[in-house]
Parts: sequence; C-alpha cells; structure tokens
Amino acid sequence: MNISKPQQRTLHALAQGGRILLERDQRGKIVDVECLSREGWRLAECDLAVFKALKHRGLIISRAGGPYQITREGLERLRPQLDNRVSTRRW
Repeated sequence: MNISKPQQRTLHALAQGGRILLERDQRGKIVDVECLSREGWRLAECDLAVFKALKHRGLIISRAGGPYQITREGLERLRPQLDNRVSTRRW
C-alpha cells in the first residue's frame, strides 16, 4: 500500500503519541482537521484530504468519541524512521 509523504508524517506524529482533533459545523459535518504532536505542536501537512485517506484505509480510529489515534495496522504500515525505531542491540 502506497502512503504519501504527508500521510507518513501524520502517522509518525500519531505513533509518537499525537492525536487528530476534528472541528464540525452545525450539521455535524467535518470542516477542519488539526493534528497535534504529543508536545502540542500542530502538524501543518495534516489536512482534511490526508485525514479522509487515513480513515478510509483504516489506519486511524476514534475510540469512544475521543480524538483519532493510530491503529495497529497503521503502525505496521509505517516505514521505520530513526526516532521511531526500537533498538534491540545491547552494548
């Protein structure tokens, strides 16, 4: 499955403890998406199109009406980055 760079960056932020918050209009339709890192920084590349693509692929999910977080499948789809790798080597 091919994942674009903005989608990858969003998934990495979510894997490190970030979350996606939604803003809805009066009818309940999603009008804005905000991706926050665990430190509270806003990820500019996360927009409505990226959110919809990740949700459609099942890589993010909202549990009990809370903010959207990464799923187990989303974690498996991530390409490893230096700051996301778990070192198994012992010195």
